Amino acid sequence: MKIFAIFSLALFAYSIATKAQTKMSCCAPTATEKFATYASDKSFILSHRNPLPFKYKSERGHNITYKAPDGTDAYGWEVKARNKTNYYMLVFHEWWGLNDYIKQESEKLSDDLEVNVIAVDLYDKQVAATREDAGKYVQSLKTERANAIIKGVYSYIGADAKVFTIGWCFGGGWSLQAAIEGGKQVQGCIMYYGQPEKDIDRLKMLNCDVLGFFGTKDKWLTPQVVDEFKANLQKAGKKGSIYEYDADHAFANPSNPVYDKVATEDAYIKVLTFVKLKIR
Repeated sequence: MKIFAIFSLALFAYSIATKAQTKMSCCAPTATEKFATYASDKSFILSHRNPLPFKYKSERGHNITYKAPDGTDAYGWEVKARNKTNYYMLVFHEWWGLNDYIKQESEKLSDDLEVNVIAVDLYDKQVAATREDAGKYVQSLKTERANAIIKGVYSYIGADAKVFTIGWCFGGGWSLQAAIEGGKQVQGCIMYYGQPEKDIDRLKMLNCDVLGFFGTKDKWLTPQVVDEFKANLQKAGKKGSIYEYDADHAFANPSNPVYDKVATEDAYIKVLTFVKLKIR
């Protein structure tokens, strides 16, 4: 009886431990949720200077509203290519939101690459003027809502669209997730110091090459994180061209005190080459 009781107790304890482990596993944060936790780090908040007031006037860009799969409205900013094309670039904003800096960059990409561009609004028209607000917005975004917005924009552009994705910081991680969600429509994914995906099975869903840019001085997306990302892409059987600069996080943002002009210009040349080779 004693042996049976001990065995039963051990089996019960094992069952409880297994359930707890399963619960922890199922509730582990996604890649983008992991990035959102950085907003709890005061040093991360302070590393971003508040953006200077800026208004961008465009003759071709315009706001768009489209439906997410749940029937709710989703938003973006679209620039049509000067010549008709089925190629699209989906732009994912930094943690500030879809501000006029992103609109300016979107139109530049459209002109330089001769593609349609849609800057996707993951914040539902909220734009942060301060780093404190940006931290609140990035932490309040629900993964389910962001995925619905992304699925909605794919429906908006249609099944015949050939897609590239690009994003910086917060948007860099979402660029990768949108590329995964886009399946065979996606021709290439570009991410600037965004949170990598660690799930090998999810990375296997990618149907495109990844072009990534990171800074070796980044205290959050560290060289160790980047090395792991490279290894995970290999394990998933995917091709990644990952470049690391002697620069800090957010090095490509001119409003950031750590802005690196040389690294930014070099990365942009690589972006143009990456896209143009695939369009040809």
